[in-house]
Amino acid sequence: MTQSKNTPQVQAPKVDEYLQELATIQQTGAKRIAILGSRHVPLTHQHLIEMMSYALVVSGNRLMTSGATGTNAAAIRGAMRADASLLTVVLPQSMERQPRESREQLEQVMHLVEKPENDQLSLAEASALCNREIISRCQQLVCFAFHDSQTLLKTCREAEEQRKVVTVFYFD
Repeated sequence: MTQSKNTPQVQAPKVDEYLQELATIQQTGAKRIAILGSRHVPLTHQHLIEMMSYALVVSGNRLMTSGATGTNAAAIRGAMRADASLLTVVLPQSMERQPRESREQLEQVMHLVEKPENDQLSLAEASALCNREIISRCQQLVCFAFHDSQTLLKTCREAEEQRKVVTVFYFD
């Protein structure tokens, strides 16, 4: 059977990618799950993110996030309530560069990774590097973003390229 010039070529799915994703989804043991998202999140949404992170940690999963306000702060609150030992927070820069309102919460985190070597970078650049490190350490990414959240959506694409299971919730 021949295809006409106007018929689009359909790329055969990469079976190994689907099998790896299926294996991750079906895994019954604990997973390393990253939660990342926008700083600008309504309180009702923060509460839902907090409940979800609490449930994930109570289920025995290890949770990773960054230290920003909004989504990440809500994920930290939920994980800390469930089991602080199953939470790792990777900061894009040193603790001194974090907003004052975040520092008190971050000082309570048992597994905190600071990146003072990124203090000279812009927050956007440091956040992109931080997000890369987080996705390299996780099996699954849950992201809360707006459709114009370029850094977060780029992180999601990078996670997909690394064959991570990625779930994106859009606020808009």
